[in-house]
Amino acid sequence: MSPPDSDRLAAIRSALMAWYAVHARALPWRMPPGSPQRTDPYRVWLSEVMLQQTTVPHATPYFQAFIARWPTVGALAAAPDEAVMGAWAGLGYYARARNLLACARAVAREHGGVFPDTEDGLRALPGLGAYTAAAVAAIAFGRRAVVVDGNVERVMARLFTVNTPLPKARPELRALADALTPEPEAFDPGDWAQALMDLGSRICRPRSPLCGTCPLAGGCQAWASGTPEVWPKKLAKVPKPRREGVVWVLLDEAGRVGLLKRPDKGLLGGMLGLPTSGWDTGEGGPPVAADWRDVGTVRHVFTHFELALTVMRAEGEAANMIWREVAEAGATLPTVFRKALMRALA
Repeated sequence: MSPPDSDRLAAIRSALMAWYAVHARALPWRMPPGSPQRTDPYRVWLSEVMLQQTTVPHATPYFQAFIARWPTVGALAAAPDEAVMGAWAGLGYYARARNLLACARAVAREHGGVFPDTEDGLRALPGLGAYTAAAVAAIAFGRRAVVVDGNVERVMARLFTVNTPLPKARPELRALADALTPEPEAFDPGDWAQALMDLGSRICRPRSPLCGTCPLAGGCQAWASGTPEVWPKKLAKVPKPRREGVVWVLLDEAGRVGLLKRPDKGLLGGMLGLPTSGWDTGEGGPPVAADWRDVGTVRHVFTHFELALTVMRAEGEAANMIWREVAEAGATLPTVFRKALMRALA
C-alpha cells in the first residue's frame, strides 16, 4: 500500500474539522469542539465501553444513570458487583461490565483514583483495549492517538477504496487512519477522534450513506465509484450456531422468584440468573423437585450464537436459592433471563 498524497490528507483534515465545528453532536460525555476544557477521563472511558456494543440513543440513558449513581471512578470501584451488573442489564456482553469493575478498581487501588494520561498507561489497565485506550488518551488528555472503531474503518475503506475484506483489512485501515491523524499542533486530538466517529455514524453510514451531505465526498474514492455502499468489503457471514436448553422459574408463596449466582467464568459470569441446564449438552436438572410445567420457549441472540430455552415454571421453596421480588428481578436480570421470567408470568 503506497502512502496517501500529503496534500489530499491535508484537505481531508481541514474539511472534516470545519464540518465538525458546525455539526458536532451534543452528548453528555463530550465537550463542544474547540473547548479549552477536557472531558473527565472517567466519563470518556465509561461512554466508550458502553458504546462498543450499542448505539448513542440506547447508551445515553444508561450513561446518565451510571453517572448519577456512581459519579466518580472511585464510587464505581466501591460498588457491589451485583449492583453494577444489574445496572448494566440491557447493554449486552456482560464481560464488559466485569471488565468495567476490574478497571475501576485498578484505577482506585493502583492510581489513587486518577486515570493514567498516556495510551500505554491506559492499555496496562485490566479490560481496557487498544481502541478505548486511544479514545481516552485523545479525548481526555489531548494525546495524538489512532482511534479506530467500526465507524472509522468504514470511513477509511471508502475514502481509499480498500478492497481487502474485513477483518483481514484491519492493519491496512489502521495504517490509513494513522496517516490521516493530525499532529496535536494542527488539530485537537479529541476533536479529531470525535469528528471521525460522528462522520462514520451519521453520514458515512453502513447502508444508504449520505454522500450528498458529506464534507469529504470530493476526496472520496468510493463516492467517485458511484457505489460507495459496497465498501468496506466483507467476507460472507457464517450462520450463527444454535444452542438449546431449559430454564426453571421457581416462585415462592410470596411471589418471589428464585435465582442463582452464575459461575464467575463464562457467559454472564458472576451474575444472578435463573437456574438453567447446560446450553451445549442440555445436561443438568431442575433446582428442586416440584410440579414443573412447560410454559413455552424464549429465544435470544448472543454475539456468537442463538439460544432457545424451554421455560419451566413451578411454585415451591429451595433453601439454596437467592430470592428476589419479581419487579426487582425483572429490572436487573440479564435480558435472556428477563425474557424467560416474563414468559413464565404471562
